[in-house]
Amino acid sequence: QVDLVESGGGFVRPGDSLKLSCAASGPSSSTYDMGWFRQTPGNEREFVAAAGRAGLRVYNSDSMKGRVTASRDNARNTVYLQIYNLKPEDTAVYYCGAYYANADNFRYTRNIAYWGRGTQVTVSS
Repeated sequence: QVDLVESGGGFVRPGDSLKLSCAASGPSSSTYDMGWFRQTPGNEREFVAAAGRAGLRVYNSDSMKGRVTASRDNARNTVYLQIYNLKPEDTAVYYCGAYYANADNFRYTRNIAYWGRGTQVTVSS
């Protein structure tokens, strides 16, 4: 079992930046590839970015094109999502997830073995 706890969400203005964190704990938690997804009411979780443990980074270029950076600190078992130039349409609950070892595509929620509880990001003027 891996426990994931997101933090860093909040209320921000359009154009602001925000850095979300996801702390992982539990057996072998540092060995998982990690992903960020977001969800708005009535919609499915949408892939945002992934941070592989060996340095691979994958981004959803459609939804947050050029405005996010995923990173991780393996020593701290923590992954981060830096979001720049936030827009009202970025308002969502942001979740981090730990992938199954045999995940074939970081974009799919079916490849997530463990989810965090999420952190709300609200962008409004």
